[in-house]
Amino acid sequence: MSTKKPKKIKFEEGSGNVFADLGLKDADQLLVRSQIGFHVFKILEDKKLKQREIAPLLGIAQPDVSHLMNGHFSRFTTDKLLDFLRRLDRKVKIVVSRHHRGEPYQQVIFAP
Repeated sequence: MSTKKPKKIKFEEGSGNVFADLGLKDADQLLVRSQIGFHVFKILEDKKLKQREIAPLLGIAQPDVSHLMNGHFSRFTTDKLLDFLRRLDRKVKIVVSRHHRGEPYQQVIFAP
């Protein structure tokens, strides 16, 4: 039986925005796009549609559907992703409020 002490693992707590943690430019925008894109993805996944059925529904070409379903959300503008939600019969509310230190400037919250 070995009496070696387990190695301590070094870690750093994330900020809640992986894009900011990676030092990427426009990290807040990238996070918002990924959150909206993931929500679009989940709606489509729940509908169990084929990519050829999704394309006309969203008004995009089938290769773009493939990008969307593979999580390449940065290929789409925020406006385009919001348009997808409209086409999927979802209501989007935008709330403008005072920013408090330590919280993100842009935040996406999904209602059940």
